[in-house]
Amino acid sequence: MEDIVILGLGQTPVGEHWELSLRQLGVQAIRAAIADAGGLAPQAMYIGSYLTSMVSRQANLGALLTDESGYRGIEGFTVEAAEASSLAALRMAFIAVRSGFIDTALAVGVEKATDKVGDEVDAALAQSADYDYEGMQGVTMMTQAGLLKQRYLYQHHLPADALAPFPLIAHENAVGNPNAMYRRAISFAAYQKAAPISPPLNMLDMAAYADGAAAVLVTRTSLVPHALREQAVRITGSAVAIDRLALHDRPDPLAFSAAAASFNTAIRKAGILPEEIDLLEIDDAFSIYAALSLEAIGFAAPGESPRLAQEGVFSRTGKTPILSMGGRKARGNALGASGLYQVVETCLQMRGAAGACQLPVIPRKAVVQSLGGPASTAVTVVLEK
Repeated sequence: MEDIVILGLGQTPVGEHWELSLRQLGVQAIRAAIADAGGLAPQAMYIGSYLTSMVSRQANLGALLTDESGYRGIEGFTVEAAEASSLAALRMAFIAVRSGFIDTALAVGVEKATDKVGDEVDAALAQSADYDYEGMQGVTMMTQAGLLKQRYLYQHHLPADALAPFPLIAHENAVGNPNAMYRRAISFAAYQKAAPISPPLNMLDMAAYADGAAAVLVTRTSLVPHALREQAVRITGSAVAIDRLALHDRPDPLAFSAAAASFNTAIRKAGILPEEIDLLEIDDAFSIYAALSLEAIGFAAPGESPRLAQEGVFSRTGKTPILSMGGRKARGNALGASGLYQVVETCLQMRGAAGACQLPVIPRKAVVQSLGGPASTAVTVVLEK
């Protein structure tokens, strides 16, 4: 079958965009992606967003963003998979083009977390977990991450600062990213001094919520203009897997089973082995998520990922770079839009167009994974140059 490729990339800077509306952010990313694709127009638009109907009081984004971007009349609807929503939207775009019913599709991720502040945002975020048994009892995503970290440190006999390498890697890699929210490296001492938020979780263990939008245009190789062929990146595998929604229902809360299943299915479909992966964009909404993801997908034994990160295995110059442009932690956590930011950044790396963030060796094969809720939903995409 004909290859399906990502041709156009668009993103807005991640941050607290008090001056911009949800629709303005979305349209900026959409127009940028279409311009980057040489003006190739989408026949369908799949929009990933998590908080919009709760925080921005705006549903029906398919109608809103197709209208605002000047593409009235095309197919368009919202895809919701908690924080993994936009990567799920990319999977929908991929399936649509692969099916042959659509020639060009636009996947969009947009989030405007600052439309509410404080407890209202936390209450909305709690809905990606089991609300009846967790959210209603006051257990937030941050609380759960704190409990996971506490269990992880206890089970593997690790000190409280063991997970420091993950935010340190993220912040170091974000320094050269013009769209990152935090473009400043942090030290191990700063991590040790960070204020607790849900002990033993501290402020540097958690990615700050932010606003942002990212978009990619998906098409088939026969429709790629000759002048743009070098910038096209193939989608060779994708998969979604679901775990039990509530952490307390899982036999082992430290086993991110959906992450493992999604990853293994995606690379099998792509026909690649883990050791062939040149770049791995994992989900680091919390530092404990980064550690458990790496261990779930087989890049570290249980309890070993912090040590490997400390030794440089996952650094820019290491065997398997991660969080190449800052991840959620330093780029900023645009929640439901985060997955497509990961994809845009990965494609820039594969094009050799990541600027000051460019990896020393241009990756040929990369994997992007985004998690929804407490790793209840895992979406994985394999990209190849």
